[in-house]
Amino acid sequence: MHLVQPEPAKPARLKPGERRAQILRVLAAMLEDPRGERVTTAALAARLQLSEAALYRHFASKAQMLEALIQQAEEQLLAQAEQIAGLAQPAEERAQRLMLALLRFGEAQPGLARVLVGDALVGEHERLAQRVEQLFQRLEATQRHWLREGDLDSAQPGADAQGRAAVLMGFAQGRLLRFVRSGFKRAPTENLEQWRRWLPG
Repeated sequence: MHLVQPEPAKPARLKPGERRAQILRVLAAMLEDPRGERVTTAALAARLQLSEAALYRHFASKAQMLEALIQQAEEQLLAQAEQIAGLAQPAEERAQRLMLALLRFGEAQPGLARVLVGDALVGEHERLAQRVEQLFQRLEATQRHWLREGDLDSAQPGADAQGRAAVLMGFAQGRLLRFVRSGFKRAPTENLEQWRRWLPG
């Protein structure tokens, strides 16, 4: 007597929003390859076990997928900036805390670190690099605003808030770039305490 084997259950169909989120998660994971190879839509579709046509039902292009990742980074970092803004700390400490939040964000999500330093945007649409630059400008403007407010309450009202904010953001971008170029071996927060004494604040 032969037993009839039940057919394997088909995976549940994901809702459009869930599929979009899955595509972005897998894309970010593929960008974590330390070899830094360019991710193609064909490779992404294969990893997801979808056709490229199925990908394009959720995103019009690879550029749109990368832009969605940038938006995710922007939302998370600006939310952290808002939390830091509410802390009862001196302006210098809040500005450094925002820099540290950026470093930890990149360290925890290497694929997005590649996007933020532009490594994953080589050969892609110019607007993506512009979008990342706008994000860094917003973070730096937030630091500058805090530092200017702090100067009004200090004995150094003429201190260069713009210069201090630029140094903090430049330091963070350099650390993220080194992290990516090292194949994610040199953490952005590595030996940070000994460096912080050279930073504004």
